[in-house]
Amino acid sequence: MAQLNNIIRIAATLELVTGLRIGAGDSEMHIGGVDNTVIKHPLTGAPYIPGSSLKGKMRSLLEWRSGAVKEKPLGAKEYTSETDTSRQTEIKHILQLFGIGGGDVQDNKELVAKLGPTRLSFWDCPLEKTWEQEVRDNNQLLTEVKSENVINRISGVAQHPRNTERVPAGAKFDFRLSLKEIDGDDPSLLKIVLQGLKLIELDSLGGSGSRGYGKVQFLDLTINGKDESEQFAKVQAFPNLQKT
Repeated sequence: MAQLNNIIRIAATLELVTGLRIGAGDSEMHIGGVDNTVIKHPLTGAPYIPGSSLKGKMRSLLEWRSGAVKEKPLGAKEYTSETDTSRQTEIKHILQLFGIGGGDVQDNKELVAKLGPTRLSFWDCPLEKTWEQEVRDNNQLLTEVKSENVINRISGVAQHPRNTERVPAGAKFDFRLSLKEIDGDDPSLLKIVLQGLKLIELDSLGGSGSRGYGKVQFLDLTINGKDESEQFAKVQAFPNLQKT
């Protein structure tokens, strides 16, 4: 049986560089209202970033980087059928960090035992208390409504107006995740997690990233309570990219 040796805690301030929209899954439309609302805490009404959104985005970007990305998350089939040793190792690390689906667990018990438990745990990110209190004290809103439309390419006329709610640029959230260290793990797993955070910074979080939404940055990053901002600043999202 694999032994749990440590749980590494990674924390940071997640700051929005551009407005962020993570939808609430509206089931109703209201005349004159907002078409697409953001997800909010049911008691306080404050927006937050679900841990599932961060986990899904990081995993997706790491799978794209591996070159083995599929329509669905990578699983046992992709690992066992991969012939490229380097790519298979990347897939193994992704499966160790994020886990595999329930179907794979039942059909590939030996592989599951070899990979061990899911290493990463993502937590929901609430608004940073100081930032939220400052906004409330100034009688400002925690979200903004952005008007959008579609431009007819021939006539140049704006059509199909809609109002989209998002969290404004400058908002700050408390980010944290934990990484289990299992006996025999590759020490590079921590580096891969930091590279995943860099990939999110380079890409976007939430919806409408191609339209400029969801640009974020991780500030004041700590590992087990120790400031590792300088180390994180040196992390390369694409370490194998050859400089020209």
